[in-house]
Amino acid sequence: MDETSDQIPRITRFRSAIAAFIDERKEAKLKDAEGDAAQAAKYDYSTWLADAARRVTQIQAVTHVLKATHPDARGSSLHIPPESLPPHAEIGTHVLGDQYADDIVGNAAALDVYKFLKREVDGKRLLDWFLLNDADLLAALDNDEATALEWATAFKSLIRPAASLASHGLAKQVYWCLKGDPTDDTDFQLLQPLFASSLAHAVHQEIQSARFGEINKLARQARRKQEPHDGVYRDYRNLVMRKLGGTKPQNISQLNSDRGGTNYLLASLPPIWDQDRPRNFLKIESVLERFRHYPGVREQLHALCSLLESDSTSIKEIRGQRKQIEQEIIQSLAAFGLASRELFKPGWSRDPDCKLPLCEQLWLDPDRISLPPREEHLEEDQAFVAAFHWKDWPDQVAQRFGSWLNAILRERKLPVGDAEQKNWAKQAIIEAESPMPFKPSVIPADSEQEVTHG
Repeated sequence: MDETSDQIPRITRFRSAIAAFIDERKEAKLKDAEGDAAQAAKYDYSTWLADAARRVTQIQAVTHVLKATHPDARGSSLHIPPESLPPHAEIGTHVLGDQYADDIVGNAAALDVYKFLKREVDGKRLLDWFLLNDADLLAALDNDEATALEWATAFKSLIRPAASLASHGLAKQVYWCLKGDPTDDTDFQLLQPLFASSLAHAVHQEIQSARFGEINKLARQARRKQEPHDGVYRDYRNLVMRKLGGTKPQNISQLNSDRGGTNYLLASLPPIWDQDRPRNFLKIESVLERFRHYPGVREQLHALCSLLESDSTSIKEIRGQRKQIEQEIIQSLAAFGLASRELFKPGWSRDPDCKLPLCEQLWLDPDRISLPPREEHLEEDQAFVAAFHWKDWPDQVAQRFGSWLNAILRERKLPVGDAEQKNWAKQAIIEAESPMPFKPSVIPADSEQEVTHG
């Protein structure tokens, strides 16, 4: 709050903030209905507040949301302030303390009332001032004390306990053994886990900051260039994105709508201990045989060969299954490229023992172009940089991938030829710019080549 605003009476500051919000709503709603006096009258100061106080009962502030479990569940959501929860060593809503975001459930048409209560005056939300029974705010609502008190009471009811707690057949429920004797049917408590929306929102904000925040971006660039950096680099790997609410995420909750329905799931995987040093790409003539041993690829290749060798007469069924396996192989190729780029320091392909074709060197050692050229190999290093920027190499790697995959299929006596090789190459994802895990391959359905089998 600056010095000028501090000189304005608090009642005036409250009234001005409320009037400004109502005017914004009026302008947004009536921009295409100018001259409609009846509609405009709804946005008179007292008229709008009276209507908002009536509609606030249609929404509820919560921290744990039922509909995130199933959108058609009809039961109770809860508002449990994190600081009121018992502390545990495990991560939970309790770790948020008093720094948490309330979520809102109920009629989406009444969410403008919540936006009103979120409007800040003197560093606090109007809702917070209502909960403190602020006398100046009540005076700003209406000159009639009884009317102002009635409206304030309604607005405070945004945070309210459920009249009665209710579950639903579509809610997730689990039986919990209390004393450890699973043979005693009387020793179980029926629990209903609820989606911890406030915690999920805090996790989402942290992950978004790590993925797209400017501070972490600088740390990521320093890590990639093997440069010192005064800071911490954060990375969340193997994330899964769960979409809640489909095209209408607001039907789940307000915070879910703010996230566009996106809810990240962290990888729940045991650690993989690999104490061997990563195998370099020296003294080999192609990295594609190494790709064959990349996690999951052997299984994908086996599945593709088995499908093409099958006796199924349903071409449509084979096409759908084959397309799915192809996409898995292509995504593994993109992931292999990304992982390989990060294994070794830039410039490893300068080693005399590097026998890879130039296109594969450019694919897996792209940061070599940022290194100063060597005087004794000036022409070679300049040619490497020129070839990288010419950008023929992604197509060349894709062609080599297509030929490599065809050779594997021929080992199984499958009748593949140029058409199939072009199909594999066309789908191959070879990043020519900044590394990414993968990007979707767009192939028009009417131009897709069919892999025959006999």
